[in-house]
Amino acid sequence: MMTFKLRFANIALMALYSLGAVAQSSENYSWTNLPKARQPVFKQDTVRITAYGATPDGHTLNTEAIHKAIDAVNKKGGGVVLVPAGLWMTGPIVMKSNINLHLSENATLLFTPDKTQYALTEGFYEGKSAARNQSPISGIDLENVAITGKGIVDGNGDVWRAVHKSQLTESHWKEKVASGGVLKDDGKTWYPSQQFKDASTGNKSMLLTAGKKPADFADMKDFLRPNLVVFNNCKKVLLEGVTFQNSAAWCIHPLMCEDLTIRNVRVKNPEYAHNGDGMDIESCKNFLIEGCTLDVGDDAICIKSGKDEEGRKRGMPTENGLIRNNIVYNGHGGFVVGSEMSGGARNIFVQNCTFMGTDKGLRFKSVRGRGGVVEKIYAKDIYMKDIAQEAVFFDLFYFVKFATDGARDMREVVNEGTPVFRDMHFENIVCNGATKGVFIRGLAEMPVRNIVMENMVLKAEKGIELTDGDQIRFKNVKLITEHTKPVIFIENGTQIRFDEISYNDKSDVLISVNGERSADIKMDNTDFSKAQKTKELSNGAQDKSLTLK
Repeated sequence: MMTFKLRFANIALMALYSLGAVAQSSENYSWTNLPKARQPVFKQDTVRITAYGATPDGHTLNTEAIHKAIDAVNKKGGGVVLVPAGLWMTGPIVMKSNINLHLSENATLLFTPDKTQYALTEGFYEGKSAARNQSPISGIDLENVAITGKGIVDGNGDVWRAVHKSQLTESHWKEKVASGGVLKDDGKTWYPSQQFKDASTGNKSMLLTAGKKPADFADMKDFLRPNLVVFNNCKKVLLEGVTFQNSAAWCIHPLMCEDLTIRNVRVKNPEYAHNGDGMDIESCKNFLIEGCTLDVGDDAICIKSGKDEEGRKRGMPTENGLIRNNIVYNGHGGFVVGSEMSGGARNIFVQNCTFMGTDKGLRFKSVRGRGGVVEKIYAKDIYMKDIAQEAVFFDLFYFVKFATDGARDMREVVNEGTPVFRDMHFENIVCNGATKGVFIRGLAEMPVRNIVMENMVLKAEKGIELTDGDQIRFKNVKLITEHTKPVIFIENGTQIRFDEISYNDKSDVLISVNGERSADIKMDNTDFSKAQKTKELSNGAQDKSLTLK
């Protein structure tokens, strides 16, 4: 199923570049077969939840009836648990192996707002062990499991999450305040309960440190928002056709799973949903995400692998995946890696995706202390419109505030906490509307390295900004920018290649090179006469650092 002809680098060949010592070139690219995600197979036996007393009145709690149906089918060797059309109120559902939970068209699983129904449990928060409320749908150590159909899974997330006044319209804010809950002392944030407010304003930790157990967090239970769907350490997982919406935190979270398929699902969260990610694929192996539509409050399709030392000790990269034919309407990023990527990520192919109105398009983020190696990421045929910030974004200073401009330039010792982003190829990228076309910011001690970007048309306010990048190649790139002073900005870049660059007529400055560490920057096959000034050098950059042919 996952055999595709993609003009990307042969994975075996790419292993030669794992140390970043040799720059990639288009000559190294060939057609290749990708790993296959094995599909779950189920018996034809079907049991309706109504056979165990479920009632679709939107009020009756159907948790027990649904679990009885799941248990009965599981004991018979597996099959389909059918949720017919209707509005089915329920508490948390725990899946079992060999179960296909099938939601008919017009069937909605609406999870109860009664938080007492959700047990405190050991889970994960942004890559670290943490106390959480039980997820509405969960499964641990399963094989052959699916959620399919044309129905809706609704997490009733508004009863769980806080919201800032600035995120809502005036009328919506008034409705929220009138619904109950409490306000922050400054009146600008609504909390669902006093317990939530106390935990939030008191910066209480939910992490399960040594000697802590979930029950110890009872005094902040309301604050421990659950992810909507969590499959942990499962094999052959399928999500297909269903709408997943209104999650309290992350929406779909497969963790340490193998052979994962997410196909033709819709994921919807409000724009104001804090941590309202669409899909967080964490430490998973062999996966396919195709034909999905996302409109969410945080990152849309996100690759993760644990955070900091805990993620490095787990040592499970997210690897061998294809993400294709997806549409993202809103989110902090269309396709995202990080920032919790301490276990690494590799061999991921992103093809034929459209991002419309996201904050960023292709987004890569990390920070000192994370560690992890992100490599062999390939993106092809990516189409973007009205991107609020950067179309292509690398930043190894995620959430870092600089006291001085020089702080960013300070080199630290490379160790296991140093994140590495290298060996990637992006091809056929079109963006109509962004603040910046390309933004790359590596570390002084560990530049973003060995990135090829070719056949791109980027319409943005600014063109390319690159700091601490090494072996970066741009080929056949058209930059349509509002600001042209300069079109391209390089700071402490090395081995940078520009080939066939197109830009606006009468641009002020084509390229500005800054920093004494800048070296071996070359631009070829480009019409320099269109710029009023071809180059600028500043802050220690030497004339020999830049060659124009």
